[in-house]
Amino acid sequence: MKTRLTSLFFLLVLAGLLLAACGGGAPASTPTPQGPVGDATAGKKAYDSTCIACHGADAKGMTGLGKDLTTSEFVKTTSDADMVAFIKIGRPASDPANTQGVDMPPKGGNPALTDQDILDIVAFVRSLQVP
Repeated sequence: MKTRLTSLFFLLVLAGLLLAACGGGAPASTPTPQGPVGDATAGKKAYDSTCIACHGADAKGMTGLGKDLTTSEFVKTTSDADMVAFIKIGRPASDPANTQGVDMPPKGGNPALTDQDILDIVAFVRSLQVP
C-alpha cells in the first residue's frame, strides 16, 4: 500500500513539473504587452493631422508620396517600439529601403508629436491592417 501511495505521489509531482515546464497549458501564441500601448481612437486624430497628407485618409498611400500602410509588410513585422523609433527619425529618400523616392520626415513633419501620439498612430495603423 505504501509503495502505491509513493508511486502515485511521484506521478502527481512529475505531472505538475511537466505542466509547469509547458507553461501551465497556456496557449503559446497569447501576446503579452511589452511596453506602453497605443490608443487607436486617439491615433486616428493624430494620423489625420499629420500622416494623412502622404498616406491618405484610408492609409492606402498617395501616389509618389506615402506607401500603403494597410498591407505593409514593414508595419506587420515591426514591433510597436521599433515603429515609434522609425517614425521619430523618418526615412530619407536616399535610404535604399525608401521605394517612394521622397523623404519621410521625422515625425511626419510634425515636431509637436509626442511619443504617446506616435504610439497611438501605430495602434490606429495596426487597426487598419489587412490580414
